[in-house]
Amino acid sequence: MKTYTKIIVVIIAVICLAFIFLPKIYKPGIEEEQAPATSTEDAKLHVSAVIVQNTEIDNDLRVTGSLLANESVTLSTEVSGVVEQIYFKEGQRVKQGQLLIQLNDDEFKAEIEKLQFTQKLNEDIEYRQKQLLAKEAISKEEYETALTTLNTSIAEIKVKQVQIQKHKIVAPFDGVIGLRSVSKGSYLNPADPIATLYSINPIKLDFSVPGKYTADVNTGDPISFTVDGYEERFHGKIYAIEPQIDPKTRSIKTRALCDNKENKLLPGQFAKIALTLATFDKALMIPTEAVVPEMDGKKVFVLEKGKVANRKIETGIRTSTQIQVTEGLNQGDTVITTGLLQIGPGMDVDLNVVTQ
Repeated sequence: MKTYTKIIVVIIAVICLAFIFLPKIYKPGIEEEQAPATSTEDAKLHVSAVIVQNTEIDNDLRVTGSLLANESVTLSTEVSGVVEQIYFKEGQRVKQGQLLIQLNDDEFKAEIEKLQFTQKLNEDIEYRQKQLLAKEAISKEEYETALTTLNTSIAEIKVKQVQIQKHKIVAPFDGVIGLRSVSKGSYLNPADPIATLYSINPIKLDFSVPGKYTADVNTGDPISFTVDGYEERFHGKIYAIEPQIDPKTRSIKTRALCDNKENKLLPGQFAKIALTLATFDKALMIPTEAVVPEMDGKKVFVLEKGKVANRKIETGIRTSTQIQVTEGLNQGDTVITTGLLQIGPGMDVDLNVVTQ
C-alpha cells in the first residue's frame, strides 16, 4: 500500500515539473514574430517634394472699395409750380438737353404777351422821336428817354423768357434716370427731388491704400477687381489720388475709372481689388507648408546627395498657397513638403516629386 502511494506522488510531481519547465524549453513562433520587426526597421519614410523653379509673379495689394457713378445728380426745380407733363420713364436712358419735366408756365406766357404789346408801342415812340431828333424838333435827351424805355421793355421780355425756361427740367448729361418721386399734377417747390440721373459708363471705383504704399501707387496704374454676382474679373486704371493721408485711418484715398459698356457694374457695389505693386520675373516660390518656423527664423528641409538637410531661408511675398524665398534656396533645389515632423538631417527618405 505504501509503495502504491509513493508511485502516485512521483507521478504528480513529474506532471507539475513538466508544466513548469516545458514552456521555457519550447516557445513556438518566436523566430516568426521577430522577423517582421527587422524588416520594419529597415523601411524608409515616404515623403513628397517639389523642385524649385523660377516663376513670374505679381506682388498684389489686396484692398476693398465701392463703385460710384461717373456723374450723378438729383433733379429738382429752381422755381415753384405744378407738374404739367412728365416726358421720361423710370430706368430710361436720356440724352443731354432732353426735356424731362414741364411745369405750368401759363402766367409767364401771358406776361410776355403783355410785354410784347408794350414793346411794340415803345418801338413806335422811339421811331418817331428819332425822326424828330433828326429835324432837331426835340432834344437828344428826350430821344434817349424813349430809347431807354424801349430797351427796358425788351429786357423785361428776356427776364420772363428765362423764367419760362426754368419751368422746363432737362437732362444735364447723358445717362440713366432712376425712380421718380413726383406725379403729374404735383406741386413742386425749389429743391424738391424729382429723380436721380446717373452716368455709369465709365464707372468710378473708390478705395483706400495704406500710407506705407504711397510711393508704390501712381496714376495710370492698372487694377483688377471682382464684385458679387459675377465670376469674371473687371479691369480699370487709377486716374486720381488724394494729395493727403487721412489722419484717422493713415491711408490715402484713390480713385480708378473702369469701362462699363454692358452696364454690369452699378454704383454702390462692393469690390474686392487687386493692385499690382511690382512684378517679379524670377521668383523662387515654394508651398507654404514646406516652411518650418523657428525661434530665430525659418527653415526648410531639402535633399542633398540623397540625404535630408536643413536650409535657413528668408521669405518675401505670399500667395494663397505659396511663398517666395529670397535667400537660402537656388533654382533646381529639392524641397520636402510632407513628413516634416518625422524627418531630420542625415535621414534617408523615399521621395515622391510632385509638380507645383
